[in-house]
Amino acid sequence: MAKHRSQLKILLMQIRDDEQTRFEELNEFVRYSHLESAQFAVLDVFKRPQFDASCLDGYDALFVGGSSDASVTQPERYPFVQSAKHLLVYCLEQSIPVFASCFGFQAAVEALGGRVIVDKDNMEMGTYPLWLTDAAAEDLLFHDVPNGFWAVSGHKERAITMPKGATLLAFSDRCPYHAFNMQGKPFYGFQFHPEVDTKDLATRITRYHSRYLDDSNLLTAILQNLQDTPVSNQLIEKFVDRVLLAS
Repeated sequence: MAKHRSQLKILLMQIRDDEQTRFEELNEFVRYSHLESAQFAVLDVFKRPQFDASCLDGYDALFVGGSSDASVTQPERYPFVQSAKHLLVYCLEQSIPVFASCFGFQAAVEALGGRVIVDKDNMEMGTYPLWLTDAAAEDLLFHDVPNGFWAVSGHKERAITMPKGATLLAFSDRCPYHAFNMQGKPFYGFQFHPEVDTKDLATRITRYHSRYLDDSNLLTAILQNLQDTPVSNQLIEKFVDRVLLAS
């Protein structure tokens, strides 16, 4: 029997090492899921780097956010990377719904058999048009998404291969893998940030620009060229409505 919207409980895995950004990210997921903040609990991996599948007990889905503080390519430096990968594999095996953004996308790719590399030459920072694959027309979340929709993207690492069983749904001119679904599973990964809009992005990249941008003039140029991202942001509510409430 499907749950009522107000009954849903979400575990949000956060990979943020500062309190302000964690707070902002949580509020972003709350805002675009159209759920209440009390329906979310946070797994802060910097405070709890070791965890297992029991952390999901009582929750209807796992959401995974982004990070400006860690890399899936450095598990020896960030011990929570392995725990995150194991949890994502468990979710896939048990058909537990997953909505994984940016770092979450990369962790899922690596956990499920794909590969992620550092590629600063093709990094994305700003808003970009994303293009749909033919498979998107049949997908639960993407079938009514217009081709060339705008999304927030900020990353210097990217996937170079997808996991076996992944259906590619979207890509950009710079990044060949931007969204996927694991076939037959309620498991979605997004290299872009469906939870972030242009106002959120402006706040975050202003805070983090020294980590990503060598020239402060680039920050001004990015801020002046941001495009609104309503279609991208709607994907979170679609996931809640079409995956969590339809099951």
